[in-house]
Amino acid sequence: MANKITTFIEEMITYDYILFGGVFAVFILLIILVILLRKNTGIAILLFLLSFSIIILGPTLGYIKMHEYLFANTTTLTAQKKLTFTKAIVVHGTLKNESKFNFSTCKIKVSAYKVSGNDMKDYLFQFNPFKKMSILEHNISKGQTIEFKAILEPFTYSKDYNISLGASCK
Repeated sequence: MANKITTFIEEMITYDYILFGGVFAVFILLIILVILLRKNTGIAILLFLLSFSIIILGPTLGYIKMHEYLFANTTTLTAQKKLTFTKAIVVHGTLKNESKFNFSTCKIKVSAYKVSGNDMKDYLFQFNPFKKMSILEHNISKGQTIEFKAILEPFTYSKDYNISLGASCK
């Protein structure tokens, strides 16, 4: 857990610091307003609840939405082939930079998960892939589309499965 927190702090960008600082400033301002309006109990309680909901939800939702906007990308699965003489699957795909910034690195994640035919089970299987791997791509300009190839091995699953792609870029 400490490693994840350290990695998160090391990978923060300037916009993250601005977001977190802004959320904290709004929290402090609302707490000051609560103190000033303590005689009016209804408004003070409302502002108090609002301030704590902002300090809890603001950084999380703000971080997610900001990174979706700043580092927008699209991954597309173009081909997949299960090899016959080796226990592996070759996955071909494309990654398009749709943001207004150049990406220095992109971590492309490829996952394979079970398919049962039951909609509820299929939805839950997406959260627990039985095989996954990731690759790194570097220096992707804005608007650029790159092609990549990933190999999932050893792949011994013989029943029906699906492949999903995703990318997190910086």
